[in-house]
Amino acid sequence: MAIPGGNGKTGQAVAAALHERGATAVPLGRGDRVRAAAAGCDAAYLIAPNMHPDEPALIAGLLDELRAAGVGRVVYHSVASPYAPDMPHHLGKARAEDLVRRSGLHWTILQPGAYLQNVDVTGPVRVPYDVDAVFGFADLADVAAAAATVLLEPGHAGATYELASRTATVAELAAEAGVTAERVPGPSGLGEWLDAMFAYYDRHGLPVGTRTLTALLDR
Repeated sequence: MAIPGGNGKTGQAVAAALHERGATAVPLGRGDRVRAAAAGCDAAYLIAPNMHPDEPALIAGLLDELRAAGVGRVVYHSVASPYAPDMPHHLGKARAEDLVRRSGLHWTILQPGAYLQNVDVTGPVRVPYDVDAVFGFADLADVAAAAATVLLEPGHAGATYELASRTATVAELAAEAGVTAERVPGPSGLGEWLDAMFAYYDRHGLPVGTRTLTALLDR
């Protein structure tokens, strides 16, 4: 299984989940030649870098390389609620999803919620959005296990799955860890796209149901 963009934490987790099930994973970095490396692979798992400035163009190029390599199946790592006009990077993933669906390949799309691992509860939690906003949080290991399932098992072609391991607020996660949580006022200083995302979180959170991931993991 080829994993373009596979050198980050998600790609490493997916590769480990595939190895646990006896499959061979081929993580590919930005400098790797996808067409040559993916030749002979049954499927590919596509991961774009966080906040990529033009994810549709990146995914279009990867799809071209995979078709040329003879790869017949692709799983695209998207995001929960990609069709959210207030979050530009989510819309980029929505456009990339459309390219995947029209690629001529057998495809599956995974839409994970915010990673649990992104909330650091080793000390007081300070985030630039409402700590009482509701999220469908996805555990990275669960997402990787679901990715391995859809890559290795039949019946997932043409499916789009939203993934969350649990529903919670940041305040609840902090309380469970015995620490406090508070919203940091003002712009984050991390960039326009991130500030737009945090403003969306303030208003709507990012709720995602848990039943789909539970079913995929057969729990």
